[in-house]
Amino acid sequence: MAFATRPFVRAASSDAATASAKKLLIKHVTIIGGGLMGAGIAQVAAASGHTVVLVDQSDEILKKSTKGIEESLKRVTKKKFADKPEAGAEFIKKTLKNLTTSTDAASVVHSTDLVIEAIVENMDVKNKLFKTLDKFAPEHTIFASNTSSLQITKMANATTRQDRFGGLHFFNPVPMMKLVEVIKTPMTSQKTFESLVDFSKAVGKSPVSCKDTPGFIVNRLLVPYMMEAVRLFERGDASKEDIDVAMKLGAGYPMGPFELLDYVGLDTSKYIIDGWHSLEPNNPLFAPSPLLNKLVEEKKLGKKTGEGFYKYK
Repeated sequence: MAFATRPFVRAASSDAATASAKKLLIKHVTIIGGGLMGAGIAQVAAASGHTVVLVDQSDEILKKSTKGIEESLKRVTKKKFADKPEAGAEFIKKTLKNLTTSTDAASVVHSTDLVIEAIVENMDVKNKLFKTLDKFAPEHTIFASNTSSLQITKMANATTRQDRFGGLHFFNPVPMMKLVEVIKTPMTSQKTFESLVDFSKAVGKSPVSCKDTPGFIVNRLLVPYMMEAVRLFERGDASKEDIDVAMKLGAGYPMGPFELLDYVGLDTSKYIIDGWHSLEPNNPLFAPSPLLNKLVEEKKLGKKTGEGFYKYK
C-alpha cells in the first residue's frame, strides 16, 4: 500500500508547489540511441548550445553516429553559411564541442536535465532502460521517449517519476523536419510539459501538443491513410501506381502512400498497425492487411531491402 501511494503523495506535493515552481531550463541532455533519430536529435540539441551526451551499446556505433552528424552539419552549413565558410567551420566546431559519447548510460545521467530515449520500438526494452536509469538520474531530471507508436504512460509507470515523464516525438530527418509532438500523459506535470515545449523551441522546432493516444497526431492520421490505400489496392479498385499519382496530383502530397510505405519500411508500418490492432481490435482503421503481412514475411520491406510495393535498383 505504501508503494502504491508514493507517486500520489509526490504528485500532490508537486501540484501544491506548481504556482511557485519555475520551469526547468534544460541545459544538459542525454540521448539514448545512436541511430538516425538519436543522432539527429543530438545534432540539433548540440547545435543550439546544449551539452549533449549520446549513448549507445558500442564505440563502433557511436563513431558511425558522430561521422553522420559531422556530414549532416557540413550539409547544413553549406546552406546556412553559403557566403561565410569561416563562420560555417566555427559553427561545426562549436556544435561538436558540445557533443560527447558514452557506452554507459547509468554513469552519464547523474548530472543531466533531460533523458531522451530513441532506441528500438519495443516496450519491454524501453521499460527496462527507463527503470534502470530512474535509479541513477537526479530528482529533477525529465525522461522522454521519442517513440512514434508506443504508449508513453506505460513507460512512465516503469519509473517513480511519472510526473516528470513525457513524449518528444521528432521526425526524420531531424535536422530538416520542423515538427515535434510533445506528449502529455495524465500524470505529466504542467511544469514538465512546459519544459519540454520550451526545449523543443530551443532546438529550433515547432512543437504541437497531444494526449497519449495511439500514434499521437501525425501517425494517427497517416498510418490509417496508408493502410486504406493498401486495402483499395487489395480490392482491385485501383493500381498502386494510380493511387500514388492520384494523391500526389490531386492532394498535393510529395509522395504517394505506397512510395511512403516503402520509404518508412513495411515492417515498421506492420509493427505499428499490429500494436494498435491489439489495443483496439474492433477498430476498422487498425485492421491488418494480408498483402502487407505477406510482403513483410517475404522480407520485402521497402527501399532498405531493394523491394517492397516497388522494386529499387
